[in-house]
Amino acid sequence: MYAEERQVAIVNRARAKGRVEVAELAEAFDVTPETVRRDLTALERAGLLRRVHGGAIVVDLFGFEPGLAAREAVNTEEKSRIAEAAVRFLPEEGAIALDAGSSTFRLAELIPAGRELTVVTNSLPIASLLATRKELTVHLIGGRVRGRTLATVDNAAVAYLRSVFVDVAFLGINGFSIARGLTTPDSAEAAVKSAFVTSARRRVLLADHTKYGSDHFAQVADLASVDVIVTDSDLSDIAVSDIEAAGPQVVRA
Repeated sequence: MYAEERQVAIVNRARAKGRVEVAELAEAFDVTPETVRRDLTALERAGLLRRVHGGAIVVDLFGFEPGLAAREAVNTEEKSRIAEAAVRFLPEEGAIALDAGSSTFRLAELIPAGRELTVVTNSLPIASLLATRKELTVHLIGGRVRGRTLATVDNAAVAYLRSVFVDVAFLGINGFSIARGLTTPDSAEAAVKSAFVTSARRRVLLADHTKYGSDHFAQVADLASVDVIVTDSDLSDIAVSDIEAAGPQVVRA
């Protein structure tokens, strides 16, 4: 296979999965990891991929903030497993916060019947999903609604979160890394996510493996501010060790 053919195949794999790994590509194409890294560098220079820790992610997912529908269509199986694993961190009673996001929405769908919880959320879809459940008391945070994510943001949202305290906050994120912590493309959403962090006794991040090593414009918090990261089984052992050395417990689903 010529280099050009291999690079087309790599881009197609990245678009299908959201992310490609160096080791996986080397085995699939029977080439050395160094050859794969050269391919990824060439594709990054061409503006088709963005290099991240251990592999690359498509520019369409990294270069701008995808809308809610686009995020829901990526890594759906992994996000479902993550949500199922995160259920164990739901309290039997008390108050929780659910950040806007596709993984947190899946968790909202899995809240067991009979849990008498107060749910604070800035997500219109989550609030709509849970509002009819009689055992739940749902608080939809006010503020400006971002059409891209259907999340409420700005000063009103941040001020509300400063006035409440919950047992567990479940967070979604666009990217996280050792160096930059939790990051997201939009400053207004970053401010609300940061307020979620400070409003909770315990913080649980729901993030599939493609988010690791991706740094975005606005920082939310450092990794040490998170208690648990629930991710999928494709996150490498080395990455888990590095993350846990920084503070959070890692749960792979």
